[in-house]
Order: sequence, then structure tokens, then C-alpha cells
Amino acid sequence: MIFGIPVVREQKSGGNMMKKMILMLALAFGAIGITNAQKFAYVDTEYILKNIPDYTDAQAQIDDLAAQWQKEIEKKFTEIDNAYKKYQADAVLLPEDMKRKREEEIIQMEKEAKELQKHYFGQEGELFKKRQELVKPIQEKIYSAIEEISNANNYGMVLDKAGSTTILFVNARYDISDEVLNQLGYSY
Repeated sequence: MIFGIPVVREQKSGGNMMKKMILMLALAFGAIGITNAQKFAYVDTEYILKNIPDYTDAQAQIDDLAAQWQKEIEKKFTEIDNAYKKYQADAVLLPEDMKRKREEEIIQMEKEAKELQKHYFGQEGELFKKRQELVKPIQEKIYSAIEEISNANNYGMVLDKAGSTTILFVNARYDISDEVLNQLGYSY
């Protein structure tokens, strides 16, 4: 007796039977754990986007608009620079009230140029809106394709290796980027 509990000695065959039962239970729980383990995959959205002609066209259109707007803004700042240089050259000969008027005109020109720059390139500017208009639908299609593939293949998580420094290693066999392109109807 140990602590008031009778100890029953098992026969050798009973001990082996117990070990087999424990081993079988361990294997069963291990198999359940494996089947319930999350599956992971990753995509490279840069690769996917480069293989979608609509995105390439949208990006070219956005780049053209940005270049056009940038030239317009640079022209405004060149006009301001020329007006300031002319003011400096004329300042010696101008009366005080004319000097103030010209200074105010130059300041107003700068304000307008900065407002135009903000209008085009600001946080909620025209470039941002155009990018949302052209690129967001493509991104939503990609996300939907990833979601469908993930649900079909029972992936618990899909990571994006494009532009991320947190992924230190990826095994190519878990890359589903080509599947996403295929799901979207693009060859790779």
C-alpha cells in the first residue's frame, strides 16, 4: 500500500498492454493535432500585379497624370521664381506701397501653387483618388482570388512576401501566386 491505496502488480503482458494503449492514444492525439494544424501559404503581390495587364495600364495612366500635374506645378513655381527675381530687380526703384503689393502678389502665387500641389498630390488629392479608382478594383479581385484559394485549400493564413521585411524565409512550394493569377484568368 502506498498512501493508503492498494498497489496491484500487473502481469508483464498487462504492462505491455498498457504501454500499447498509451502509445495508441498518443498517436491518435498526434494525428488529430496534425489534421487540425493551420496550413500556411504566401503570395507575392508584386509578381501578381506585374502579370495583370489591367494593373500595368492603370499604373501607366497614373504615372502619366502625375507627370502632367508635376509639370504644371513646376511651371507655377518657375513663374513665382521669375516674379520674385523681377521684384528684386525692380525693388530699388519701387515705392513702398508698390513693393508691398508685389510681395503680396508673389505670396499669393506661392499659396496658390502649394494649394494646387496639395490638390493633386495631397493625402486625399486627385492622384490618391485616381489610384483608388483604377487600382482598388484590381486589388479587390486579387484578394477575392486569394480568399477562394485559401478556403478551397484550407489555408489558415496567407502571407504577402512583397515588400515585407518580416518574412525571413519562404519555401517556394507554399507560393500560391500562380494559382491566384490562374484564378483571375491570367496565364503565368
